[in-house]
Amino acid sequence: MMAKKVLIVDDDTKLVELVKLYLNRDGYHVITAYDGNEALKLAREGHPDLIVLDVMLPGIDGFEICRILRKESEVPIIMLTARTLEDDRLTGLDIGADDYVTKPFSPKELVARIRAVLRRIPEEQQHGPATIKQGDLVLNFLTREAFIGNNSIPLTPVEFKLLGVLVKEPGRVFSRGQLIEKILGYDFDGFDRTIDVHILNLRRKLEADPTHPKCIKTAYGAGYKYAANP
Repeated sequence: MMAKKVLIVDDDTKLVELVKLYLNRDGYHVITAYDGNEALKLAREGHPDLIVLDVMLPGIDGFEICRILRKESEVPIIMLTARTLEDDRLTGLDIGADDYVTKPFSPKELVARIRAVLRRIPEEQQHGPATIKQGDLVLNFLTREAFIGNNSIPLTPVEFKLLGVLVKEPGRVFSRGQLIEKILGYDFDGFDRTIDVHILNLRRKLEADPTHPKCIKTAYGAGYKYAANP
């Protein structure tokens, strides 16, 4: 099997080399960039399977790179940030990042998160039916495409995974902890609002009125469910 290609973007050369060492040991092919312009170029031309992207970069910052790439690609993105404010971390998720890691971090933890993110697509393809239809919504798990009627709905990898979990068992209430475990694939040490942000983004894309959702319902104090008959 061909080694997965990971693009590491950070202006801290020592950190990049350390992360690269750990990823090489784990069998990944690593390409590196140290500023925003170089990162965007490699992301477009190098076709990485996953990008580890620092927020604070010379040139174009990580948030803007993430925004640009989300218009062009569904490549999984893990944000690196030294910021500790919750709003900064939520910003990355809100613009389409799949996960975030706060500095300082353990390289082993980052490798585990990369491994977990890259596992999602094969798992989606191996389990359950190839397509699911709920009302006007159709999910194709082979192509990872979502449609409402004839309209394609652009979803990030995490959004597709989250929606797939809910749609496969309509009416079942999933707690935030259960959803974190299912879509992130490990004992995520983040905060509950991570799921809330992804749910909000899904509602913006799927619901006619996101403030009064008919498909993705909140079970107050319990979690979320996909309405059996939206």
